[in-house]
Amino acid sequence: MIKLQVIGNLGADCIQKEINGKTVINFNVAHSERFKDAQGNLKERTIWVNCAYWTDRTAIAQYLTKGKTVYAEGTPEADAYTNKEGQAAATLRMRVQSIQLLGGNTETHGANAGNVTYTGATPAPAVRTEAVEAVETPASDDLPF
Repeated sequence: MIKLQVIGNLGADCIQKEINGKTVINFNVAHSERFKDAQGNLKERTIWVNCAYWTDRTAIAQYLTKGKTVYAEGTPEADAYTNKEGQAAATLRMRVQSIQLLGGNTETHGANAGNVTYTGATPAPAVRTEAVEAVETPASDDLPF
């Protein structure tokens, strides 16, 4: 199984549809990164991920609005095509398995929609923490090679 994880901002309000009796919430997530090219010039690249969230927990749709920061994970799909200029291009899609709202504002503080956790007014993303057992590193004389 291939898993895709994306943290980014929504490019527009989500669209909720019903297809064959099932509900899908469609939204686009933009992830931008800055880097220096070979000449040392600062560049920015934005990757858009088209997301489809098939769920019966549709309460989250009201919070998926333009500009919101989200964390989404699911299975990726890519399609290659030729654009209007005749150049090869590709789209990245994801079938969302879970989504989490990051950041927020005071109007929606504390909202919770099923498996979607809204972190409230803090701008920092929610972080899962797990207990990590301390591991003792052997001295270099104790290594078997």
